[in-house]
Amino acid sequence: MNYLLWRFFKRLANLNLAISILFFIATSSILGSVIEQDQSLSYYQAYYPIDSYNMLNFNWKLIYYLGLDHLYQTWWFICLLLLLSTSLLVCTFSTQLPSLKNARRWKFISSSITKDSNYSLLDDVSISSYTNMIYSLVFSNFFVFHQKKSIYSYKGLYGRIAPIFVHFSMIIIFIGSMLGSLSGFVSQEMVPKGEIFHLKNITHTGYYNILPVDLIGNVENFYITYNPDSSIKQFFSKISLIYKGFSKSSLISVNTPLLFKGLTLYQTDWQINALRIRLGPNIFIQKQLIQTNFSNRNCWICKLSLTSSKQIFLVVFNLNDLVAVCDSNGIVLNTVKINDLFYLNNVLFSIQDIMVSSGLQVKFDPGILLVYLGFFVVMLSTLLSYISYSQIWVYMSANFCKFIGSTNRATLFFEKDISCINRTYHSYTFNFNNQSYNFNTLVSKILV
Repeated sequence: MNYLLWRFFKRLANLNLAISILFFIATSSILGSVIEQDQSLSYYQAYYPIDSYNMLNFNWKLIYYLGLDHLYQTWWFICLLLLLSTSLLVCTFSTQLPSLKNARRWKFISSSITKDSNYSLLDDVSISSYTNMIYSLVFSNFFVFHQKKSIYSYKGLYGRIAPIFVHFSMIIIFIGSMLGSLSGFVSQEMVPKGEIFHLKNITHTGYYNILPVDLIGNVENFYITYNPDSSIKQFFSKISLIYKGFSKSSLISVNTPLLFKGLTLYQTDWQINALRIRLGPNIFIQKQLIQTNFSNRNCWICKLSLTSSKQIFLVVFNLNDLVAVCDSNGIVLNTVKINDLFYLNNVLFSIQDIMVSSGLQVKFDPGILLVYLGFFVVMLSTLLSYISYSQIWVYMSANFCKFIGSTNRATLFFEKDISCINRTYHSYTFNFNNQSYNFNTLVSKILV
């Protein structure tokens, strides 16, 4: 039983199998990007009819049958992620970690190693010195081990950790993605300025999410800043949130969200709703504004009937401009500011406010930090992978010094290391011998 289980896991750790699973995941993700997610049935029936002749022959029945309308939450997509994660784990513990452990072992050579071996003979040195050779290797940042007549050294062991980091980072990303898909939610809210809101318009929700039904929000203010050419520069909302005794207030804008108790509030949209108008001293009415285009400019317009045969139109171009008062022929009768008093048909008018709404997206994704962590580890492992793992073996006897080395990448840098070791070794060895020869000669002359 254990043998069969071991064979199963060994097959699961096969590189070709992992690449095939990754290919299916990538293909499925492309489909999830092409096919709109979490839309209504009528949407898919309209855009993917059964009698359509699209390139992939997708229709709404096939999309619903395969779950392509919520692809990232389907059982088969989650199984693919789990299968690839298991394959990476098995490969890590059965191949990568033993390989790292083997790389840390001391590997000494003997005199039986010749030029016909699998190693590359790089240099021969006629004068042998254990001390100078060890110092030369340490000087080039190698870790050195000595046993009898053999020396073994290596450097760049961190480069062998990179594949392990890649495996774990992918697993972390998969876990974060599944956690966000199964436990997260997205809500889109269009809230009038000054109003209180709850989360109602849920556009995406996971199977195991818990909505914060006690969350209370308030759009305290909303305003827009404009460029000199009257185009929109930025729009802002002052938001206050209360949830389980905690509160927070912040000014948000596009690309400047509000973070609160795991929730993220984004400023996504806005709209102009209506004009609040005062008639006489104490009569207030609201007139809905309709968006239209006038002289290639967006504007909002509403109609106000003065008599059965006389009408006027109020036109708003932006929140900072004057409100234009036009007759039925499009002639501008007057331009007024907010709270200005003016008369129409002997009736006192005043525009009290331009009523606007702020478009908010409320998002909860418990796996986002894991995804960020996974990609950070991927970037870290990419940097580590550029570190060359180099090994050097030295065998010394009374008559010769055999110098052998290998590296897994960056051969030119390894050649520089070998050259540096050679120079250092020759410098100390020959200088010492010359000094010894001069000292012995001097002593001989003195004794004579």
